[in-house]
Amino acid sequence: MSNLKIHQFKTIAEFHKISGLPKPEHPLVSLVDYGLVEYQTDEKEISWVQNFYSIGLKRNIEGKFKYGQQQYDFDEGLLTFVAPKQVVSITIDKSQAKKPDGLLLFIHPDFIWNTPLAGTINKYDFFGYNVNEALFVSEKEEMVIMDIFKNIQREYHSNIDKFTQRIVIAQIEQLLGYCERFYQRQFITRSKTNHQILAKFETILENYFNSENLIEKGTPTAQYLAEQLNLSPNYLGSLLKSLTGNSTQTLIHEKLVEKAKEKLSTTNLSVSEIAYQLGFEHSQSFSKLFKSKTQLSPLTFRASFN
Repeated sequence: MSNLKIHQFKTIAEFHKISGLPKPEHPLVSLVDYGLVEYQTDEKEISWVQNFYSIGLKRNIEGKFKYGQQQYDFDEGLLTFVAPKQVVSITIDKSQAKKPDGLLLFIHPDFIWNTPLAGTINKYDFFGYNVNEALFVSEKEEMVIMDIFKNIQREYHSNIDKFTQRIVIAQIEQLLGYCERFYQRQFITRSKTNHQILAKFETILENYFNSENLIEKGTPTAQYLAEQLNLSPNYLGSLLKSLTGNSTQTLIHEKLVEKAKEKLSTTNLSVSEIAYQLGFEHSQSFSKLFKSKTQLSPLTFRASFN
């Protein structure tokens, strides 16, 4: 990966050009037939960073697709989401018998600038998921997505006027809303697998708090726990929220407070010593967190056992 040339696509038109596609009809939003993409390069693997969002419904892709170091083989229809500044890599196999199929929607941030969507698009965590956490859609769900894609295309194909942006953005918001709903469905339908992930999460968290890592490295981060589970932090956060109603950070804090209560009630260690053992550089930070979670100071909590 590090030896590959990384292309920089600042505009949707630049991506069209390397993909062998005609210039986009609208400079800031474009819907592309993935079956028409022919990368204009001799590279066996092409990597790039794009300055725009893309949502792809892809099928029949025999090559490899990556976000960063995560890799996935596409053998059925699914949705992927790429945000600006993410590194994307695709292996190119021009000899494959079956042409890839699907649609790619590109949205430049300038298109949504100064609209409500500009302030809300970052709440959709799936733009930060790894590719192996893509959204698998049913035939019915795929039809919903396709209809919205086509509505967007029809709108910017018509005469562009002062209503175009507002109507297309409404369609994009609807699309993202459906994708959020479909991801929640995926969390539910993969209940067994997801509860296994939850069990592993709890084991990793417990082992971390019982090790010397707290003193050496501090409290665990969402990034660390996600890496241990081979998940992206965003996906892990969404999954935990779906299963427990709590964020990754909240669950870390709950475990920390649980360990703090244990030490306060069963040892004679000072609050400063306990804070140090739990990975806090300053005991004031520990006391503040403890009180925010229990409504009691560490000393008041300890006094209740005497």
